[in-house]
Amino acid sequence: MIRPELAKMKGYIPLDPVDVLGKQAGKGVAGVIKLDGNENPYGCSPRARRAIARFPYYNYYPDPEQRELRALLASYTGVPAERIVMGAGSDELIDNILRLFVRPGDSVINCPPTFGMYPFSTEVCGGVVVGVPRKADFGVDVAAVGRAASGARVVFIASPNNPTGNVTPREDILALLETGLVVVVDEAYYEFSGETVAPLVGKYPNLMVLRTFSKWAGLAGLRVGYGMFPEDVAVALMKIKQPYNINAAAQAAAVASLKDLDYLQGTVKAIVKERGRLMKRLQSLKWLTPYPSEANFILCRVGPEAKAVWQYLRQNGIFIRYFDSPALREYIRISVGKPEHTDAVIEALREFRKAYPFKGERMAN
Repeated sequence: MIRPELAKMKGYIPLDPVDVLGKQAGKGVAGVIKLDGNENPYGCSPRARRAIARFPYYNYYPDPEQRELRALLASYTGVPAERIVMGAGSDELIDNILRLFVRPGDSVINCPPTFGMYPFSTEVCGGVVVGVPRKADFGVDVAAVGRAASGARVVFIASPNNPTGNVTPREDILALLETGLVVVVDEAYYEFSGETVAPLVGKYPNLMVLRTFSKWAGLAGLRVGYGMFPEDVAVALMKIKQPYNINAAAQAAAVASLKDLDYLQGTVKAIVKERGRLMKRLQSLKWLTPYPSEANFILCRVGPEAKAVWQYLRQNGIFIRYFDSPALREYIRISVGKPEHTDAVIEALREFRKAYPFKGERMAN
């Protein structure tokens, strides 16, 4: 009785939590360096921790309209509260956008390499994924998207893009809006880049912008995301979302986070600073190529040895990301951690190089 297309589809492969990784590595949580999920190594705001501990009403359902949180987000983003919709992570918003706009058999444009939830949720919602690969520099091929737009409904653009770290220029977003597609700009890493098209929401009836508290605010485990939409779309999304989709603890933590911006912006600055240091250290390893990033991770091209590097680091308690997909099999992605994490990663990469020297011409590097 299962829908046949769902019975055949590949599921999304999520990351294991830190306690499971500790058991896998035989080192315990304290021996793990987790740099595979683009999480905030400094954790959440101290005020958020206190808010969760002190919240007195866990026996009641949470506010289904997230009134206080949306009001604070209006101040933070400059977008009116009536245009803001919350989601259990931006994942839920991706799913609800597709439910709203995509009928069974409709096409959704995906620009790989990019975030895997876009094609996953499209298939779950009965849509058809149309892949428009990015250019050699990982920029969006706007002309190719335009050619594929006929008959399509939605295009997802992550900016900065995951896993490549590059921002999509505003002029490219404007060109995509001209196609008539629903253009969903996923700004999950906005706080690390400072580049946004949020001020354009409302000026274009087909522009939607997603963000999350998972990265900059250190609340990945509580699943709090939000989107900024044209007002009629926001009304429709509020109607179809699960009523109590943001639990009380998550709401309390997100509210407290927005009241502790000095602390969180300090951790963002620390991560951006360490991103620069990690880039320089990676550039010193002549056998891999790191790509410039405006996010909290760095993509590196390694070559055929990429999976072996990933496995070697895992054995040493360092967890980075390897993507077993045709476009990314020669790449690894390293989340930006604390300075001591950078030092440990670079040392492990040097040890790998000594233990497994590459053959042929690359040996000279």
